[in-house]
Amino acid sequence: MKVKKLAHMIALMGVFVPAAESVFAQEVMQRVEITGSSIKRLAKEGALPVQVIGFDTIEKTGITSTEQLIRSLSANGTGADNMTSGNNVFGADADRVSGGASYASLRGLGPNSTLVLLNGRRIATFGASAKAVDLNAIPLGAIQRVEILKDGASAIYGTDAIGGVINFILRTDYHGVEVSLNDNFTQHGGGAARRLSLLGGIGSLEKEGYNVMGSVTYDNNEKLSSRDRAFANGFQPARGLSPDTTGTPYATQLSGAGTALGAGFKVPGDSTTYLQANALSLQGKCDFIPGMSQYQTALWKDVTAVTRSTYSCAYDYGADYIISFPVERLNAVSRGTLKLNGDHKLFVEALYGHTKATAQLTPVQIQTSLAAGNAYPVGGAYYQDLSALIPSFDKTKPIIYKWRANPWGYRTQENVTDNARLLIGAEGVLFGKWDYRTGLSHGESTTKTALLDGYGYTSKIYAALGGGKINPWLSAGQTQTPEAMDLIESTKFRGAFQHGKTSLTQLDGNLSGEVWQLPSGPLSMAVGFDLRREGYDFGQDVDATQILLSPGNAALNNASRNIKAVYTELIVPITKELETQLALRRDHYSVFGATTNPKISFRYQPNNVLLFRGSANKGFLAPSFTQLYSGRLSQELPNGTIDPIFCPQHPGDPAFCAIARLPYFSGGNPGLKPETSKQGSLGMVIEPVRGYSASIDYWAINSQNRILNRTPQIVLANAALLSQNIVRNPDNTIAYVDAGWINAAGTKTRGADLSLRGEGKIDSYKWAVNLDGTYTQSFKFAEIEGQPYKEYVGNFYTRDLYLRWKHNASISLSRGDWSGMLIQNYSSGYKDQLPNAGKSAPPPGFNPDVKAYTKYDLSATYTGFKNVTITLGIQNLLDTDPPFTAHNVDEVVGAGWDPRVADPRGRSLNILLKYKFL
Repeated sequence: MKVKKLAHMIALMGVFVPAAESVFAQEVMQRVEITGSSIKRLAKEGALPVQVIGFDTIEKTGITSTEQLIRSLSANGTGADNMTSGNNVFGADADRVSGGASYASLRGLGPNSTLVLLNGRRIATFGASAKAVDLNAIPLGAIQRVEILKDGASAIYGTDAIGGVINFILRTDYHGVEVSLNDNFTQHGGGAARRLSLLGGIGSLEKEGYNVMGSVTYDNNEKLSSRDRAFANGFQPARGLSPDTTGTPYATQLSGAGTALGAGFKVPGDSTTYLQANALSLQGKCDFIPGMSQYQTALWKDVTAVTRSTYSCAYDYGADYIISFPVERLNAVSRGTLKLNGDHKLFVEALYGHTKATAQLTPVQIQTSLAAGNAYPVGGAYYQDLSALIPSFDKTKPIIYKWRANPWGYRTQENVTDNARLLIGAEGVLFGKWDYRTGLSHGESTTKTALLDGYGYTSKIYAALGGGKINPWLSAGQTQTPEAMDLIESTKFRGAFQHGKTSLTQLDGNLSGEVWQLPSGPLSMAVGFDLRREGYDFGQDVDATQILLSPGNAALNNASRNIKAVYTELIVPITKELETQLALRRDHYSVFGATTNPKISFRYQPNNVLLFRGSANKGFLAPSFTQLYSGRLSQELPNGTIDPIFCPQHPGDPAFCAIARLPYFSGGNPGLKPETSKQGSLGMVIEPVRGYSASIDYWAINSQNRILNRTPQIVLANAALLSQNIVRNPDNTIAYVDAGWINAAGTKTRGADLSLRGEGKIDSYKWAVNLDGTYTQSFKFAEIEGQPYKEYVGNFYTRDLYLRWKHNASISLSRGDWSGMLIQNYSSGYKDQLPNAGKSAPPPGFNPDVKAYTKYDLSATYTGFKNVTITLGIQNLLDTDPPFTAHNVDEVVGAGWDPRVADPRGRSLNILLKYKFL
């Protein structure tokens, strides 16, 4: 497409056009603290790669949430850390208490490896899981800018920042009142986003010696369902995509001793004993029920036993997923600053956030059995006699079946999170030359989950099913009787379900200044301390074991730990052209003991055209409370699981080759070791003339003892290496699988960040071009210690997609009261997941390459009316659908598309109105 080629050319023009900010400008500026250092310096100096995004740019791009902002960063991973992917109970790292949270994951190393700061200080992690900072807690409406330190393992803020640091800087000296309204509407319906923001401040630090500012922002995001988008289609077998489930709204009968199907059945001319039968499948009428289709056995024959799938229907439950669930956010922040004199300031900062996210999962899937007492009884009004289709069918016996129980409704959870932090601090200058900063803060994050619909007490549900009044074989257009619906309603549980709370108390301080004047410049030093107490509590409001397929983790009561840290930093000018930054941090964890981690970086500027920079450092990441201490949680795998060790020795035996309801346990691991890392970067910046600049920074990160969630699928796939995690009965059948968190082998990743900047003026027009891109050369790791490292860049994976190239490019044009911006977000393609785990040839229509995804956003801003700013924008200008992928929806959310890569909303109109009261 010509437009696409033109946009690529515009983006690449950044090599030759002037930069928005000159890297080597020499004019006198105020000394400030830049993310990555505790020493105040001129804003345009520094050796580390820091990307800065101003709030004005955020508004013009139509970004309505912190999650959107972070996902636009090329250095951020392409993983399941977004709210859509988190609305799931499957997946390699499925967070069953995600509660509508979203996270940052720089370099794709996981949320725990990215340090999220607010004004250079930590905030409490997400209350439900204590996994990492929830991006919903960031008050985006009060942000002045965002600084992203792409060089990780910060010896200043904490060596757990293996992937890097994202620092949200709040406005601190605002005067006046500003109200803004932002509406974002999709062309195809659903997913609308609205924001109302009020910002006010009085006083001037310079003139009056004080300033008090406050901001309140309210966001309301509407639901977007998969069925609202045509691309969310999980049944495209010719392309290698079909649901891998036999749990359908029209129930499938199962075999078993003492049941109507007995130990199994045969069909004429076939000696195979089959274990499941759906009446519609036997008649070739699976598609008679909306969303159902004939199970595509050939696509999954080595994943799900053919004896269970051949005469079964499938159901496109991926199309039942909620692409974007309803979210309401209220964020408020206030900061008061008092200037005691020219050298000292006191400040108080208060932060509050309230988020309500209503998550929905597909209706519960129920599998009955004689032992559970929920089989369909002989003589029941809806008894399904298959004698005409299966000669061996015994209608004197009860029926056991597998059923997607749609009459119970979507499993709906309301997750309410409250975040609060109070900070009291002081900063200023001592003895005319030493900058100091100190603060005491306490923050909490509390999440409460209530079940609104779709869940019920196991004993009541089983008793209701066993009574025969509920019909699991409804034809198209039929509904349950009022009596049956009343019975279903009587089984449901609604109300408070679980709660979690994290807390963070922090006392920190640092002192910095020039200690010695060398011939090449001043030697500067900083010393600091960081004392923290972290706490976590998670519990159930009811006995979750009594609720069928209840979400959440096991209880974890009152876990806490203390962290004490001291650090020092030196900036040493070796020559006028070369300086080094030396930092050392020592942390003591009450759980793991002490660790000392250094960092060294350099900045070499031989002339006004070139700058060279680099760093080397070490990192230390302690396991989270959940990873360490969460209790064992019992769950079940879908029907048809294959034992990779004994199925080849017992071909056709369902006890080994088509295991029903295989239980597994997941939970914490108190024996986890911390992750450690060694990493570094080397880069250069070139500015041939004032305003023309380009930079490239090559980075490498090696980690050991990477903490991964060991799913039962991974355990089974690595049965030889993890035989101790597969617990067997005396007859060698599997009793259960022991899954959970482990220290896997290390990770090795390499790549480069490219940044291009330019600005210019032609007549009365000003223009600027920017590009920030990340090239990932390699991302290797082994699932299990002892395995060889495997390359994941450009290949499908269930946790993260490690894409070869991502970038965000923009070109802006302004004249007088008018300005406009065109933005391009690009993500390269990758190799798709192979049907049937790659054990057989895929269908001819399967394309192994998932296409690249390119999205354009266009905005125009007018400021010609007094105190008024009007911005109109079109997001996804070309209405580009997400690229097709045939991945198994059981492992990654998204039927026919992947929310880790693409925006599912389609073309949308963004309207921003802002009015300032001066």
